Amino acid sequence: MIIHLKKSVNSTEAAKLAAENKAFHLVSQGINVLVTGSGVKEVPAALESVTEAHWVFPNDMQLASRNYRPETREVKIGDVTVGGKTGNTILISGPCSVESEEQIRQSSELLKSLGLTALRGGCYKPRTSPYSFQGLGLEGLKLLAKMREEYGFAVVTEARDATHIDEIIEYADVIQVGAKAMYDQGILRACAKTQKTVLIKRGFGTTLQEFVQAAEFVLSGGNENVVLCERGIRTFETGTRFTLDLCGVEWLKHYTNLPVILDPSHAMGYAYGVAGLSRACIALGVDGLLVEVHPNPKVAKSDASQQLNHEEFKQLLQTLHPIAASVGYKMV
Repeated sequence: MIIHLKKSVNSTEAAKLAAENKAFHLVSQGINVLVTGSGVKEVPAALESVTEAHWVFPNDMQLASRNYRPETREVKIGDVTVGGKTGNTILISGPCSVESEEQIRQSSELLKSLGLTALRGGCYKPRTSPYSFQGLGLEGLKLLAKMREEYGFAVVTEARDATHIDEIIEYADVIQVGAKAMYDQGILRACAKTQKTVLIKRGFGTTLQEFVQAAEFVLSGGNENVVLCERGIRTFETGTRFTLDLCGVEWLKHYTNLPVILDPSHAMGYAYGVAGLSRACIALGVDGLLVEVHPNPKVAKSDASQQLNHEEFKQLLQTLHPIAASVGYKMV
């Protein structure tokens, strides 16, 4: 249950009421809000006199529900706002991993030349094998921060686990919670304590409700700046890395109030299909696209097969602008 308290209740009093009623307390748009589990079907007697409005839900998809907040939330990614009625589709690009200053600078120069504003790159890599490249760690974060200072990008990077989440929060503009980390409550609860934008990727074996409930961990902790990212789920098909769930994207757009971004690179797993999938994603009318691009994919230290080279990326971007315009969006 979501309960909006009367304006006469201040934040200190609201926090006390939350503790007494085993509820979460947050302030949203200047309103003190209490959130209980979905098992609560009636306003507790102790709160009746201070309740302005309330919403009851059949499950724990609450703050993210359009039944609570009909409009899509506006979220900042650097200087760009997505969601709401902005009509913006942001293109977040860069290599899978930050490998060296030369490599990330080449990527930065490409994005800058194309007028793009968001740079992504992994520094702590959640690899399946312990023998694979694990990322540059803090050194990589510092390189991303250097590119932000020089080129003005919003920096997007992934948290592998809770051991380095504070470093990610310090250096990143957007904290990416990866498919393998979306169940890590240490990461989610740390993200809830910051006001930086959090991009949560759907786990490859995760239902849509479980996906949204991961976002609820962040929202219920007071951080309303959450974006969902569909990146493909595991099906019986082995010809591609994963299966991009466009049906699921439409479900998220219909039932949730969170901006939705798609990642065709990880879904496809092979560069030859990324452009076509990207165009399909843009035709849905979404809030963003995450596409991996590398100066020389053949020598990439991670996910070499799915990264576009610079020329392929340029050609792709030229085709995205008219598609976005055809569905009332603009690429930014």
